[in-house]
Amino acid sequence: MSPKDEIVIVTATIRILDEPDEIKAVEKLQQQIWPGSVVDIVPLHLLLTVAQNGGLLLGAFDGEKIIGFAYGFLGMDQHHGKTQLKHCSHQLGVLPEYRSQGIGFQLKRAQWQMVRKQGIDWITWTYDPLLSSNARLNIAKLGAICETYKRELYGDMRDRINVGLPSDRFQVDWWIDSPRVNQHLSKKPRPQLDLAHYLDAGAFKVNETTLEKGPWAIPGEEIWQLPDDSGIYPSLLLVEIPADFQALRTKRSDLARMWRMHTRQIFEYLFANNYLVTDFIYLPGRYPRSYYVLSLGDVTLGG
Repeated sequence: MSPKDEIVIVTATIRILDEPDEIKAVEKLQQQIWPGSVVDIVPLHLLLTVAQNGGLLLGAFDGEKIIGFAYGFLGMDQHHGKTQLKHCSHQLGVLPEYRSQGIGFQLKRAQWQMVRKQGIDWITWTYDPLLSSNARLNIAKLGAICETYKRELYGDMRDRINVGLPSDRFQVDWWIDSPRVNQHLSKKPRPQLDLAHYLDAGAFKVNETTLEKGPWAIPGEEIWQLPDDSGIYPSLLLVEIPADFQALRTKRSDLARMWRMHTRQIFEYLFANNYLVTDFIYLPGRYPRSYYVLSLGDVTLGG
């Protein structure tokens, strides 16, 4: 599904789930959201244990029907050489018929509120960096950033959505007490910048692509167009990804794999050179386009 402007048709009721009868519904919900993944669902006993011991399991309801959930637990991680407590947000899912209605955003906002009450200021999670809809939610709407690329994080995945493709993932950092995140989640968030704004500000397109006679962008033969001297790299970069990777990997698995390897090289190199993902752009139209915005250093984290 391509990302769309999120118009909230359903205002979900968000509830904390910590009782066995409630959590049974989440087992079934996982199977509906990720078909073919029966062996990989998080079982009731683990969901319950985590929910009753410092973790968080949230359900989104349309009336009495559960339509989505978010699940996470306490963890420890290194950040710039220091060990720090965090909330590891492991799963977020919404039934297909309820997507593009802002339910995921409502769940994450509730998670933000609850984790802040626990006195924790850092949430992390992973997602496929080639999924535009996820990038738009995680980066553009929630204000998370990314400087970590994980190759083959889950090994060979067995669900029908991910089978046959390397399970590379972004790990995002959500600094939930930062001015940046508070601004994104306020009742009046800043207007979303588009491609023209960034180009006017001097953003440099890292990977030039071409369009086939159809919807698919094709990576160029050269991996990137950056100068040889890293000391004169631009402060803002644009990296294009497929606008609809879900459809692409269904219809052109060869091109999907090409995009995985192409962007793997780019992101690993840029993260190693002190860039972070700080924004995401989706351009609608007959042939939609999607771009990550990367900033040099951490100068944008406060806003």
